[in-house]
Amino acid sequence: MTIHKLPLGLLSANCYIIETDYNNAVAVDIGGEWDKLSVFLAEHSLNLKAILVTHGHYDHIDGIAAAQGDTSAEVYVHEEDASKMTSRRESLAEYISGGEFQPVEKFSTVKNGDIIKIDDIDFEVIHTPGHTKGGVCYKCENCLFTGDTLFRMSIGRTDFPDGDIIEMRNSVKALGKLEGEFDVYPGHGENSTLDFERKNNPYMKEDPYEDFI
Repeated sequence: MTIHKLPLGLLSANCYIIETDYNNAVAVDIGGEWDKLSVFLAEHSLNLKAILVTHGHYDHIDGIAAAQGDTSAEVYVHEEDASKMTSRRESLAEYISGGEFQPVEKFSTVKNGDIIKIDDIDFEVIHTPGHTKGGVCYKCENCLFTGDTLFRMSIGRTDFPDGDIIEMRNSVKALGKLEGEFDVYPGHGENSTLDFERKNNPYMKEDPYEDFI
């Protein structure tokens, strides 16, 4: 399994391309610039088979409709963020893009604990509300694709209409309790590891202020 990262769209959200052993690819979030991603896939002789959505905000879904126009990729999103896929308002497109929006009409909904199997790779859905009600992380082997839930040394915003700081703190703490070590692939910014975040991210600690006492 090989993982590539392409920051895409107006807010440079990280799109992760996971290669399978069958020359297929899975994309986690396509925030725009499908033409750029399409060229990348062609250069690597990859067929886009699935798109996994971490949450339904515009900067993570803007390129999906265009991708569906050129491929037969299946799209997966948590059931509580499904309405964002077709709503200019709920996806925040009105605020981020000035209203430009291509709805994603065809997708499958998932829930916590579901397994999405693409070729030889299993992606487990972990529901992590806080940034949005339907925010998820995808666990795959020793990798965590955390969207706007967990960043390096930080967490996603919770001041949007369906954000909730208490849910976010609970979600982040639950990630910290996963057994084993994982590479963390966030929706924005640098990659990290779960062990690093357990030790250094203040939102994963019982007392976030303990380093300052």
